[in-house]
Amino acid sequence: MVNVLARLPGRALAGLGLSFAVWYSSDTALAAETFKDPQPFEAQYRLEVRGWPGATVTHRLSNEGNHWLSDMRFSVTVARGQEFSRFSLNDNDPHALLYSSSYSLLGVGDSYQLGERDIPTLDRQTALFDLSRRAGHEECTESAPCDIEFVDHKGRDEHFQYYVEKQRVADPGSIGMPGDEFEALNVSLIDVEKPDRLLQIRFHPDWPGLILSVVYQKEGSRETQLTLTNFNPNGGATP
Repeated sequence: MVNVLARLPGRALAGLGLSFAVWYSSDTALAAETFKDPQPFEAQYRLEVRGWPGATVTHRLSNEGNHWLSDMRFSVTVARGQEFSRFSLNDNDPHALLYSSSYSLLGVGDSYQLGERDIPTLDRQTALFDLSRRAGHEECTESAPCDIEFVDHKGRDEHFQYYVEKQRVADPGSIGMPGDEFEALNVSLIDVEKPDRLLQIRFHPDWPGLILSVVYQKEGSRETQLTLTNFNPNGGATP
């Protein structure tokens, strides 16, 4: 029973694309001026995990003066979860300050917190934001993928590889400009130790951190899907 309780949040968070704290090798040359500046926003997504009821996920990116806050949370009848991170930007390089996550299923759950000293690279929320800005600026292809090292919610190191494809898509309507087209960033991530796992994240090119969709597959079967349903460009503004 304990394994089942732990597995639901893990699968859900993996589907949200929250399992990555990214380290970029020193030989990856990226021009800082090409990165989009962060903008506050609030978004809602439809989360579907195989074998569990669907849920609405709220994602908020807000500026808190000298740092940024990225917060994701979901809740259904039997379960709820939250994950947030505070990070600063120095010459466009993010620096993780605080990470926290918690979940509960049928009243039983757990919580985790990582301080600045516990995060040698980036935490999951900060990495999601950073990856969305960097995607497409590196030469990361399916035949020559880029390496990613990350820490999970317990601060444990993992190793993934990823590649990026660009695709013209129509505004889904949730962005607020139906009919307009833009070049979405499709990022595919593969677990080096578990190559049967595939996580595909589609980012919006002009809103760092904003997810358009996520699909998580295991052994060729879709386990988790996330789809943008609502977007508010003013929702992340600090009151």
